[in-house]
Amino acid sequence: MSTYEARLQALREQLKRDRLDGFVVPLTDEHMSEYVGAYAQRLAWLTGFQGSAGTAVVLPEEAAIFIDGRYTLQVREQVDPKHWAYVSVPETSVSDWLGEHAANGARIGYDPWLHTRAWVEAATSALAEKGAELVAVDTNPVDAVWPDRPEPSRARLVVQPDEFTGKNSAEKRAEIGDWLAAKKADAVVLSALDSIAWTFNVRGKDVERTPVALAYALVNRDGTADLFVQPEKIGEDVAKHLGNAVRLHDRAEFPKALAGFAGKRVAVDPERAVAAIFERLEKGGAQTIQLRDPAVLAKALKNPVEIAGHQAAQARDGAAIVRFLHWLSIAAPKGGLTEMSAAAKLRAFRDETGVLEDLSFDTISAAGPNAAIPHYRVTDESSLPITMNGIYLVDSGGQYRDGTTDITRTVIVGEPTPEMRDRFTRVLKGHIAIATALFPKGTRGQQIDAFARRPLWEAGLDYAHGTGHGVGSYLSVHEGPARIATFGGGDEPLAAGMILSNEPGYYKGGEYGIRIENLVLVVPKDVPGAEREMLGFETLTFAPIDRRLIAADMLTEKERAWLDAYHAQVVEKIGPQLEGEVRAWLEEACRPL
Repeated sequence: MSTYEARLQALREQLKRDRLDGFVVPLTDEHMSEYVGAYAQRLAWLTGFQGSAGTAVVLPEEAAIFIDGRYTLQVREQVDPKHWAYVSVPETSVSDWLGEHAANGARIGYDPWLHTRAWVEAATSALAEKGAELVAVDTNPVDAVWPDRPEPSRARLVVQPDEFTGKNSAEKRAEIGDWLAAKKADAVVLSALDSIAWTFNVRGKDVERTPVALAYALVNRDGTADLFVQPEKIGEDVAKHLGNAVRLHDRAEFPKALAGFAGKRVAVDPERAVAAIFERLEKGGAQTIQLRDPAVLAKALKNPVEIAGHQAAQARDGAAIVRFLHWLSIAAPKGGLTEMSAAAKLRAFRDETGVLEDLSFDTISAAGPNAAIPHYRVTDESSLPITMNGIYLVDSGGQYRDGTTDITRTVIVGEPTPEMRDRFTRVLKGHIAIATALFPKGTRGQQIDAFARRPLWEAGLDYAHGTGHGVGSYLSVHEGPARIATFGGGDEPLAAGMILSNEPGYYKGGEYGIRIENLVLVVPKDVPGAEREMLGFETLTFAPIDRRLIAADMLTEKERAWLDAYHAQVVEKIGPQLEGEVRAWLEEACRPL
């Protein structure tokens, strides 16, 4: 019996002991985080799936894993089809599947600290049609059968100085207090880890790749706050930084504290707060008001200090990328390189900056067919050699105290095929369409998403992921609320100060993948004769785009002009940090088409 088969069997036996006929296992934590600490990696432990989004459902005789289009290939490589059915979302929701597959009268368990209230309501409704019920558990049955489950991190919090934030924590809390007064609310629950880190100007090391600390917070109308975090994680420097207006409590006391708001109006974010938070507040006599966490938009609208820090981080990171691409141009044709060794070398170039805190996500180092998996994660077992006449895609980023970076470059080792050039150029045309887009204030990301897809659509092609996501300031590399996408958050108006990615792609299953990603800043644009307030993008990421993969005759004059101007900026911003052979290579890589 395989390891994962044994784990599935152990969970089923535990469910019998718990008098449950099924259980739902999402990939998240008590804070609805996208990236979670090792202690919360229940889905990976149970199934072997290493992606960053997914859910499993275990019933007595069948089990299913739910993934989106990014993981269609990956899930088949990592999860055994003998024991798991693959279900694509959003085509089929977990709730709908449960409604079809749960037995009449079944008791389906869920952990109320790992699901939103909306999910609970949808699943309850779907099961009710079968005479089945959704049952909240006090103890997660996966934890009961996971013998070596890691402990939550005990790393200490660190202060994020005002020189990087541009606004102190007292000012941020006062603004939240004003927001509460306007909403006629007494307090707000902050449960999203990046919102807490941003509001209190602290960072942590509790989640790999995202500098946040495991905590909860309650901010009151008067600007005071209660922060719930393990006591040993708070040093004297952090306590002094937080000051007397922030009362400190053990994280374990948070559920009990929610019962102390009888007769009060408490704002709770229905997307970011778990169902258990609502239940505890309401049982304690509080009136909950469903409103978006006030830090979400404020955090996304970067101030001048944050923008300047991000530009500095991008310039530093860009130089590391160029050193890597130069090294790759010499080492790859000689043979012997693998996805793993290339990723390690890129990490080394970033480490040489002397100020890298962490990567911003696990590097996607992908050769040939692995590049066709959009969110591929290289392992010792999956690592392929980087071979001649093949495509190599590297999507990576760094966490620096002054900014978070995210860049993808696709390069050819040897000679590309005409098809590769065609597909790469279509992706480039889409990338340029976003980079040069002008749009009136109030435009949503979903309205411009098609700009990037049109060159692919004209050839009957597409890609199964969004075109852009928000990026934090030494915070999460995937930050809401805005996205450039036709789904999942693409309806947030784009506003000046937001930083997003611009990353169209193309993926040919089993053969190769292409993606070109820069980060862009939403800025006001002066359009002569405009009758509306106009916005556009300023590109923040600077590294060469592989000219060998471009079919120049497919580009318009304006597109060629954009690319030549962009490459000139790369030399201007990155060149002074380089010398000798690397500088000469950069100038050659960036010469006009």
